[in-house]
Amino acid sequence: MPVIVLGGIYTGVMTPTEAAAVSVMYALPVGMFIYKGFSLGVLKETLVDSVAATGAIMIMLFSCSVLSRIYIMEDLPQRLLEMLYAISTNKYVILFMLNVFMIVMGMLMDDCSAVMLSTPILLPIAMKIGVSPIHFAAIVGVNLGMGNITPPCAPLLYLSSSVGKASINDMLGPTMSFILYGWLPVLAITTYFPAFSTWLPHVILGTRM
Repeated sequence: MPVIVLGGIYTGVMTPTEAAAVSVMYALPVGMFIYKGFSLGVLKETLVDSVAATGAIMIMLFSCSVLSRIYIMEDLPQRLLEMLYAISTNKYVILFMLNVFMIVMGMLMDDCSAVMLSTPILLPIAMKIGVSPIHFAAIVGVNLGMGNITPPCAPLLYLSSSVGKASINDMLGPTMSFILYGWLPVLAITTYFPAFSTWLPHVILGTRM
């Protein structure tokens, strides 16, 4: 399965979505006939759970898309920019406030919904203060990734707790240390030193740094 997923993606044969679908088709016969830990009853239950989870995600993404469109039609980015300018016109101060906003969003919702909701609002603001779209994408990724392991919601923290069979109380201390000494410095570097985020796209795609 690692060969199918990683090999297919890195060789360009499949997209990540296609690799996921192919790996499922590979896992079904292997689980049923080789490891014999998979039955038709388990398959039916898994399919029902998958359909329910996928339906919930699609409804959530649809709702976020509608809400984002309403925000754009109401010119929320310009109003938010004016509010930020009323506090400070310094680019770095505005970036700090955008970071706080995205961390809070990441703490309260999953990363896909947060990206769809925050990008149409914050990208115009970032571009008006001189932040390139590639640099902004890196800032969003780091922020929302950190938000997803930060309480109160912390969806990835609860997922890892379930997978690793560990309590949230046991995981919270190491997680906060990781955020404090690892993730926050990376966020600061990503935000205030754009070359770290733009040099690889510049080398591969020839984009501006």
